[in-house]
Amino acid sequence: MPRTDRVVRVIAAPPTAVYAALLDREALEAWLPPAGMRGRVEHWDPRPGGGFRMTLTYLDATGAPGKTSDGTDVVEVGFTALTPPERVVQQAVFDSEDPAFAGTMTMTWDLTPAPGGTEVTVTATGVPSGIGGADHEAGISSSLANLASYTEGRQRTRR
Repeated sequence: MPRTDRVVRVIAAPPTAVYAALLDREALEAWLPPAGMRGRVEHWDPRPGGGFRMTLTYLDATGAPGKTSDGTDVVEVGFTALTPPERVVQQAVFDSEDPAFAGTMTMTWDLTPAPGGTEVTVTATGVPSGIGGADHEAGISSSLANLASYTEGRQRTRR
């Protein structure tokens, strides 16, 4: 049965700044990779019907944790809905021969004004069975921490 994972964080930046970071190639490369990984966007088309391909590389591939190869996860992401500055909906498909990572996972990023910034709710539906729930939530939380650092730092430099 498909699983849903959800993580929420308040980021001290306005929804417009958070939304912009979700749709900027260089920003995405900076904040999306969770701790222990780095990312590279290989193509970029930020519009409904467009998308991107990202290669995530493990900084330590001990134990061969990758979905695509021992040390990498490659994911094709399509933008299915963009509602500035409130919501980004993505469909993600991992490049993997392992059936445990097969299928399309929908990632919905909801941005809601909150005291002191933006409440960001990330909801992942259709999560492949090969992605452990605790690991996935930790990865999303790590990416949200990176997003907070990225957007909050940019807000401080604008003041």
